[in-house]
Amino acid sequence: MNILKIILLNLLIFSFSYSSTFEELSSKLSDNSFKVKEDVLNELIINYKDEQRLEILLQNMLLGNLYFQNQSNEILFLEKDSFKSLFTNNTISNANQDDFSKVKINNKLRSVIKASLAKINLFASDENKRLKAAKNILENLEEQDKEIILEALKSEKKSSIKDILLEANTNLNAKFETGEEQLKAIEELGSFLSSKSLETLNSLKESNDEKIKIAVSKALKQIETSKTFYSFIETAFFGLSQGSVLLLAAIGLAITFGVMKVINMAHGELIMIGAYTTYTIQQLMPNLIEYSIIIAIPAAFIVSGIVGILIERLVIRHLYGRPLETLLATFGISLILQQVVRTIFSPLNQEVKTPSWMSGALEINSALSLTYNRLYIVIFAFIVFFAILYVMKKTSLGLKVRAVSQNRSIARAMGIQSSKIDAITFGIGSGIAGVAGVALSQLTNVGPNLGQAYIVDSFMVVVFGGVGNLWGTLIASFTLGEINKFIEPLAGAVLAKVIILIFIILFIQKRPRGLFPQKGRDAQD
Repeated sequence: MNILKIILLNLLIFSFSYSSTFEELSSKLSDNSFKVKEDVLNELIINYKDEQRLEILLQNMLLGNLYFQNQSNEILFLEKDSFKSLFTNNTISNANQDDFSKVKINNKLRSVIKASLAKINLFASDENKRLKAAKNILENLEEQDKEIILEALKSEKKSSIKDILLEANTNLNAKFETGEEQLKAIEELGSFLSSKSLETLNSLKESNDEKIKIAVSKALKQIETSKTFYSFIETAFFGLSQGSVLLLAAIGLAITFGVMKVINMAHGELIMIGAYTTYTIQQLMPNLIEYSIIIAIPAAFIVSGIVGILIERLVIRHLYGRPLETLLATFGISLILQQVVRTIFSPLNQEVKTPSWMSGALEINSALSLTYNRLYIVIFAFIVFFAILYVMKKTSLGLKVRAVSQNRSIARAMGIQSSKIDAITFGIGSGIAGVAGVALSQLTNVGPNLGQAYIVDSFMVVVFGGVGNLWGTLIASFTLGEINKFIEPLAGAVLAKVIILIFIILFIQKRPRGLFPQKGRDAQD
């Protein structure tokens, strides 16, 4: 009888080797024998590991959503209360439940399925799939994973995936090996920074072996030192990000304040207008979110620039030489603009969607990742800065702006229309404020009070860097951004701003005209 069973089993396995299609082999999962199902799964992995339907089959089988039709043995899976054929991808609606039976599995089959899924993804041609599978194995590490990890390490060429697999293998060696091999693995774990490696080391702290305790202590100290270093880098990056936002917010103010000596309290609302322009474009282009931000940059510049020119032509031009009246007038304009926005868009905050190419983070290692939206904003701030610097230093418009800012009366005597330059300068400064609003829309919700959070910071940057000096604005922006981010964890957000304000007050007592004072006769007055 036993001989007959062996013969039948061999015939069954032999028949698998002649299964010409994925469908024929999958249909044999309807068999009641768990051993037969295991053999079928192994055969599927060998012959059809690149078949996309295999992953669907295994995932649904693991979740208990895999069925077969009683008459034809066609394999189906349950999707939204409807049966869907794995073979034809057709949905069977209004199906009679009695015509279908579930493909049953046990714990052993579950382990086989999990290993099979890992094998499919670890050896997939898609790099993202392999990376995801490697991370999944590291997070849910089991002793039986060692064989597949070693096999994957032999074929894997991508260094980022290979590092994760090496860490997984080192964790297994630290937990399950003995002697020198275990001590070596514990020592190597000190160079990894994931929570899994930390968990493994913490589990070995109470070991009775003194050598293991010493090795674990050294590895934990090494991890702590590395995490402190990467925490410093991350804080510096956030400071750089905040500095780039301050640069975008302050650079327009530096130009208008430097040329026109106007304290524009509506500058924050021009930032807000740029942010709302981005939101409006996304509402008009709901299917083109990926491109809406790029389109919003020139649109925000134009809209905020036009609003700025209107403010200058209608109000500010009548108040030159009267700074107090200008301050009060622009403060009133800021309140009017806030109320207009509340009337049009409502007082509630609006969400601006982030395009996929700005989502996610650049993962340096387990302890450090840099978000793409902040990374792009830093790059964008430098592009805007150097574009404005080029206009100011290399074009005739820039020459005229510098002439007016340094000595208005002589510039007029030279034939420069100072009133026209004032309007253009205010428009450019306002336009850059609008561009800052586009950047801010990717970091926070858009609301009527958005600009108010940055107007004081913008003035601090301009005063600290030196009125009208672009390089001073650049250095001041990043200096204040970094100081703020390093003080925040120690003192809190509010106290950090107070400390920075005190620092600037003390600084301008020593250098009243900032880091880089403006040159020219007017600057000396």
